Amino acid sequence: MVNTMRAGLSLAMLAGFFAVAAAQLAAAVALAFWLSTVIAGAIAVKLVWSCFAGAVLAVGRGTWKAIRSRPEAPAGLLLTPGNAPVLWATVRELAAEAGTRAPDEIWLIPEVNAAVQEESRLLGLVGGRRRLCLGLPLLHTMTVAQVRAVLAHELGHYSGKHTRLSAPAYRGRLVIAHTLRQIGPYNPAGWIFKGYARLYLLADNAVSRRQEFEADRVSAGVAGVDAAASALHEIRVLDAAWSFFLDRYVELGWESGFAPDDLFAGFGALVAARRGELDELRGSTPEERGSRWDTHPPLNERISAIRALPRTSTRPDERPAAVLVPDLTEAGRALQGEVVATGERTVLPWPQFTAATLGAMVQREADAVFRTVARTTGRPEVGLADVLDLIASGRLTEIAQPFFPTATRREVGALFAGPLETVLRLAALRSGVAGWRHSWSGSAEFVGMDGTPVALEEIARTAVSPGGLDKVWAELDRLGIDAQRAAPAERAPTTFGSQVIGGLANVKVQGTEYDLVVLSTGLVLVAGPGTSDQGRQRMRELVGSTPAAKLAEWYRFVPYEEITSARVSKEIPLRAELTLHGGAVVPLEEKWTSEELDKGSRDRLVRVLGEIG
Repeated sequence: MVNTMRAGLSLAMLAGFFAVAAAQLAAAVALAFWLSTVIAGAIAVKLVWSCFAGAVLAVGRGTWKAIRSRPEAPAGLLLTPGNAPVLWATVRELAAEAGTRAPDEIWLIPEVNAAVQEESRLLGLVGGRRRLCLGLPLLHTMTVAQVRAVLAHELGHYSGKHTRLSAPAYRGRLVIAHTLRQIGPYNPAGWIFKGYARLYLLADNAVSRRQEFEADRVSAGVAGVDAAASALHEIRVLDAAWSFFLDRYVELGWESGFAPDDLFAGFGALVAARRGELDELRGSTPEERGSRWDTHPPLNERISAIRALPRTSTRPDERPAAVLVPDLTEAGRALQGEVVATGERTVLPWPQFTAATLGAMVQREADAVFRTVARTTGRPEVGLADVLDLIASGRLTEIAQPFFPTATRREVGALFAGPLETVLRLAALRSGVAGWRHSWSGSAEFVGMDGTPVALEEIARTAVSPGGLDKVWAELDRLGIDAQRAAPAERAPTTFGSQVIGGLANVKVQGTEYDLVVLSTGLVLVAGPGTSDQGRQRMRELVGSTPAAKLAEWYRFVPYEEITSARVSKEIPLRAELTLHGGAVVPLEEKWTSEELDKGSRDRLVRVLGEIG
């Protein structure tokens, strides 16, 4: 009965959205009629139509798109009862204890999360096909008892018919989102819709929070209070570990054109090696403050509510959760094959992946040093041998000053040991006498072929000391480091990991009009753009049909690494100057009639240019 009332509330509020649109249309007609008694009728209709008709049409478009939209199947690996019999048996057992029908499908997903879907009918009043999604990372550190608690929580959403309620809420959110995107920010009708949207979300989120508490009660009743509470806590710990893993181990290599051959096994190795750090994180529960805009209650409130529930006689199963899937490593590889598109990236085992990633990073850092020294000395290109020769000729202060503009002439020479160590490291890498040693328990180490550290910091300090260069050359020769091998990399636009983050139509670049597409790795200039009034649609069709990397390949591409400085003199319309390596200045001039690819494109471009500085 309660769930039916909640479904009715969702439907009523969704109907209210259309009522607001109808009321605005009626008000527009009345306003036009009244204005026609004061001014010419045609002028009155034109004034009112421009504000309100667009809003009504936007509601129609939004409704049509929402009706046609369907929740997509999860991006993951479908597990059948034949290839995961233990997991399926566990889920069916828990479903029976929770008093609900078992799901029709179980999916492994690449997230620290679990979720349920139901393809319900008649706006959620009649149930349909059910899916249960389980994040593979959970299986790496959780116990069977904890995973049972997670699964029981998700099955609790089924028993409470929450998944059916998600259908009208899902449609409502889509209608509102599509409508607001169609209405301009300066249209008064849009302000009314935004206010109603906030009200709708407040009510919908309040229902969502209550559903989480209800599902937690099911979890505690089926799996036990301790397992339910510890599972919630463990998800927080795993989420932090997963973010750390992606940020520190995966993303830099991904952007450099490399991919690990076994992503999820790497995560398993990380959590095993850093068990002590994770235990420290498990020892604390942060105090969170909830908001009425949250879809989930604060973690500490949920755990407290679970701890207050009656305890059951359930005996926790402390076995590793990996036993639920026959071969977790193989499942990880299969999942990676389903959800990770490596494209043209080089796929490597973890030790080689780390070495290639950090080697590419050292090359980029050394290239930045080489470019700065080349600009300072007026040379087209320099390498390590040239830098050492410049120091020998007494130009240390001159080449070091751009790196430390606030340092005094007396200080700057010694400070240059830092940039010099970077290029020495590149020389050692390229000479094959040192490399990166992969580690899951800490940072990768730069060591010689015998596994011992290479004293490059000391060599760099000696090089910037008076009379130290002879010792440096002798030491490099002893170590087998060839200074000639440390040179700038061949310039090639970096497009791995490129994503479209914005765009401006009809921007003048050096006096010629282009559509400017903003990527995460650089700027794409599309010549011969066309008229300004079709700019947004034209760019959307382009970026919707062409991958970002292909845009950079097919059109003029200016990678951010080629821009030495960027000066924004005016934000609206945008006026900026980009200075490239070699001294070329590229002015950008947005027209008043230019259109954005999406709302916020200009702001994102200004922010990117500001970071370049």
